[in-house]
Amino acid sequence: MTNEDFYVLRNTKNLETIEFLLDNELPYFCRDYFLAIDSQTSTLTRLNYAHDLKIFFNFLCKKKYRDKKDKFDITLADIEQVTSNDIEYFLSYLSHYIYNGKSHNCNDRAKARTLSSVRAMFKFFFNKGLISVDNTAKVATPKLHEKPIIRLDSNEVYDILNSVENGNGLTPHQLAYHEKNKIRDTAILTLFLGTGIRISELVGLNNDDINFNDNSFVVTRKGGSKAILYFDDDVSDALKRYIEYKEQNLEILNEQKALFLSNNSNRITVRAVENMVHKYAKIVSPLKNISPHKLRSTYGTQLYKATGDIYIVADVLGHKDVNTTRKHYAAISDENRRAVVGKVKLKPDED
Repeated sequence: MTNEDFYVLRNTKNLETIEFLLDNELPYFCRDYFLAIDSQTSTLTRLNYAHDLKIFFNFLCKKKYRDKKDKFDITLADIEQVTSNDIEYFLSYLSHYIYNGKSHNCNDRAKARTLSSVRAMFKFFFNKGLISVDNTAKVATPKLHEKPIIRLDSNEVYDILNSVENGNGLTPHQLAYHEKNKIRDTAILTLFLGTGIRISELVGLNNDDINFNDNSFVVTRKGGSKAILYFDDDVSDALKRYIEYKEQNLEILNEQKALFLSNNSNRITVRAVENMVHKYAKIVSPLKNISPHKLRSTYGTQLYKATGDIYIVADVLGHKDVNTTRKHYAAISDENRRAVVGKVKLKPDED
């Protein structure tokens, strides 16, 4: 499977799910909306929209149009009658609701995202002249509180790499799999901490994406664009050890092109990588709830401290907007402010 095939497969699955939702969960007019935004959005964005709208139309059937048997009975005329109060009620409803017999809860960030999905649909039909009013524009977005940036500090970086190499802190059950996977897991963690790539970028890597001649590799960024990133000798050594281990493993088929493999010799999944990171991070920093994205934050923080250049950090991490980078690493400014305390003297030093 080539690197392109991985992303094609992921997009195909997303498209199949969107089609299922359009056929089974959303009113007929939603298809026109999704066709209109097809060329402007990624499949993942459209899938998130579809899930959010599914919840919205279910809410309308339960709370506003109780005479409607299901979502398919809702029309654009019904959409036109949705008031700003209805939307505010919907946001409150998201705090705790039941869907398909399961209980769900949304925090303010999830509510804001869902409101954005609903607004985008209303705006489309309003601009097309298919509804005469868009009351979603009158509803304020839930206020978002900045989340603290969680990352590993330097000694924790050392500890997590030491744990994955030596098995320190693992349970007897975990140790049973450690010997087989430690070289792979060391390479994964080292690559995260040494380059700051996203988990989807890591899972999508193929063997031929790595170039040891100049210590570079090719990643597919959000939106499908490609970028060449570089790594240091620590990452190089970890990757070489893992690739050599794979070449000596007779169970791995030669035609398997994926770089990181599961125990079944298939391309490793996002969930498997998340579980592996959590397993080792829990040993060295049990209170921080470290995820692959937190390892990315760890790298970004260290890179910013080393360079002081927010634009370099944004470019390496693949942020399209430098303000995203600035927001994520604002905590570093607090450290700088603390560091200058006492630098300005109000009184001369006493002899």
